[in-house]
Amino acid sequence: MKKSILTAFFAALAFCGFSQEKEAEAPKFSFSGYIDSYYMLNFNNPSSRSNLGSSGYERAFDQKSNQFSLGLVQTKFGYATKNADVVVDLTFGPNADLGQYGNLVGPLGKGSTSLAIKQAYFNWKASDKLTFTMGQFGTHIGYEVIDAPVNYNYSLSNLFNNGPFYHIGAKANYSFSDKFSAMVGLVNNVDNLNDNNASKGFIYQVFTSPAAGWNVYVNGISSNESAPLASGKDDTGSYNLLDLTTSYQITPKYLVGLNAAYGSQTGDFQGGGSVGDSKTWGGVALYSNYAFTDNFSLGGRYEVFDNTSGARALRAADGSGTDVNSFTLTGTFTAADGHLLIKPELRTDSYKTEQFVDGDGKGQSSQTTLAMHFIYKF
Repeated sequence: MKKSILTAFFAALAFCGFSQEKEAEAPKFSFSGYIDSYYMLNFNNPSSRSNLGSSGYERAFDQKSNQFSLGLVQTKFGYATKNADVVVDLTFGPNADLGQYGNLVGPLGKGSTSLAIKQAYFNWKASDKLTFTMGQFGTHIGYEVIDAPVNYNYSLSNLFNNGPFYHIGAKANYSFSDKFSAMVGLVNNVDNLNDNNASKGFIYQVFTSPAAGWNVYVNGISSNESAPLASGKDDTGSYNLLDLTTSYQITPKYLVGLNAAYGSQTGDFQGGGSVGDSKTWGGVALYSNYAFTDNFSLGGRYEVFDNTSGARALRAADGSGTDVNSFTLTGTFTAADGHLLIKPELRTDSYKTEQFVDGDGKGQSSQTTLAMHFIYKF
């Protein structure tokens, strides 16, 4: 009798252990997201109630002034196993159009629900060091991201606004150690649902951490963005962008960062000029963020962006190139158990050309805005 009881007891233990092991290996689902809105004052008091100037690219997402505005609504779904995971990242609202503009026209020539796809990709962990990714994913280039809760500043830099937003393709990342890794990949092109030619873009990234709290990323892309010529062959135009992103946690409360980028392009695409023309753009942004308490931090950004050759869409009223100096100061108050972020923000943009028209119809080379942003994340 005792032997039967002991046998049953150990069998039960083995079953429980097996069940716990199976439960630990069970796929995991996740759901997260956020919603953001803002009210902004523009001290130029433009009659258009817009922060956009002559080119229409003076600001990325916070384009409305002197009114309440909806920013972005995000819903992110995840499915993860031991060796793979899937991410479906959907966005809605006016900023979804701006961030995924390449998805605007569907195969039938009408608006497409793919407009709301910010990311849709899977990762396969071939080993502890090697991971393959395929699908639509956010760009690896730049210091900032589309997701408002992640950035210290709410308004996005000119480097972000004039750089890639997303890619569709495949990439592989190899972690040599926890302090050094490299990524390479092939993508259709830059910010477009469908490739506009037979060529593929090459993307790459090298990450290193020289010291504790110091991260360095060297990012790049080289791609032919030109449309095919009448002969059916691709134009010889090129698009090249080299980007440096680094941050250093000086103390547990104080972080500094830097983003520098230099790009060049030739060929007739994205307003880049005629075949054979070569134009460049670039800039540097410095970041500083100090956490005064667990519920309040202050972040500053100073940026210089140069597009005097007219390579990108940020231009003067006559279509020529321009450059801009920008300063942004953003406070972040955290409430509702960390779910609510309240961000008052002051930003000034100073151009070498008259980019704006004030409420009296006079041209202005600078613009100052003051806004209150509300972000609820879940």
